Amino acid sequence: MKSKKATIQTILHIIVLIMFLAVFVSIFYNNNGRDDYVTESALMLKSTDSAVINGVFIRDENVIKYNGEGSVSYSVSDGGKVGKGSVIAEIYPSSEQIQINQQISSLEDELALLKKIQNPGTIESAQPSSLSVLIQEQYRNLIYYRDLKNYSKISEKEENLLVYLSTYQLLTNSDVSFTDRISEITAEINNLKLEMSQPVDVKTSDRSAYFVSYCDGYEDELKKSNIENLTADYLKTVEDKKLTDENIIGKTIDSYEWYIAGIVDNTNKSYEAGQRIKIKTESSPEEHDAEIIDVIDNGNPAESVIVASSDEFGYSLVQHRCERTEIIKGVYNGLKVPRKAIRFQKNSDSDEKCKGVYILQGEQVVFRKIDVIYEGNDYVLSKVFSKDEGTDYLALYDDIIVEGLVEDYDYEQ
Repeated sequence: MKSKKATIQTILHIIVLIMFLAVFVSIFYNNNGRDDYVTESALMLKSTDSAVINGVFIRDENVIKYNGEGSVSYSVSDGGKVGKGSVIAEIYPSSEQIQINQQISSLEDELALLKKIQNPGTIESAQPSSLSVLIQEQYRNLIYYRDLKNYSKISEKEENLLVYLSTYQLLTNSDVSFTDRISEITAEINNLKLEMSQPVDVKTSDRSAYFVSYCDGYEDELKKSNIENLTADYLKTVEDKKLTDENIIGKTIDSYEWYIAGIVDNTNKSYEAGQRIKIKTESSPEEHDAEIIDVIDNGNPAESVIVASSDEFGYSLVQHRCERTEIIKGVYNGLKVPRKAIRFQKNSDSDEKCKGVYILQGEQVVFRKIDVIYEGNDYVLSKVFSKDEGTDYLALYDDIIVEGLVEDYDYEQ
């Protein structure tokens, strides 16, 4: 009897042990690593698909020279447009005459500004409260363009700020007047004009073009008609230099259309003719729209020559023959997904596997699909879907599991 009772107790102990093991195994497999999950929130990220080249500028240019005697006074700034017959430069016997002309020009600018400030119409239509708002606005604009290094805009905003500040001073202080200063400047200009002499030579443009006040020796080589002959070896020899020839005044550029060439690795055929890109040079914060017109590999795709054209023109684009240039193929905004978090799951509607990640949703591990729009080195960007487009895709602020998953375990069983 005791033996039978002991047997029953043994069986009960075994049953309890089995039940305990079953519960333990269930807990282990359903929660294995849960406390060890490392997650990363799905956040928006902006990435740029670009490459950096030593960009070589190609333009149709014509050199302008003179006999080298006398001092040159330029009538147009670099990158400025000139019409046929427009004065490009005046040659004076000495540099003193140029200094007199510069003094007169500076005083005339100041005189025009003071007359604008003291104009009765300007004062009558102005109110201190509105001027105060305009002053603050111009100050913010001044700081903004300073940070962008847009010097032409800085000069413009400085003048506007000066006008508003001076007008405010006139309105709020009846003792302030610029009449005496206007008279002084007028007399000074008249005296300087008596010392002026006529230029000994005047250089004009024989065509409608853009002007640049230097030459570099590549004017006959780097032109549109020679683009098809460009090689990677030749581009490597091009230097950013300025000639010191005393007979050179500068050059005109025939058209606002210009070209830039550089060496890229096109092994993966990522560049092709007709592709729209943006160009950003090291000397300017601005981006310029351009189109690739040719890709020349010369038998070596790893050192392919790309040539792009643009019709955006400005001062910064004519200051160099070659400079460090960023070729921007695209800018993408999406959810950042670490590469190590990416998994593949069989699609319920087909035998194909879909790419995605596991996320931690409360206490559950859930699979969410991703739609890759850009690939970085250690991450990808996934397209952002609205709730109407699909809830089975990764969403903003989802907790992506990057560590702690058990391989080959079905988390959605």
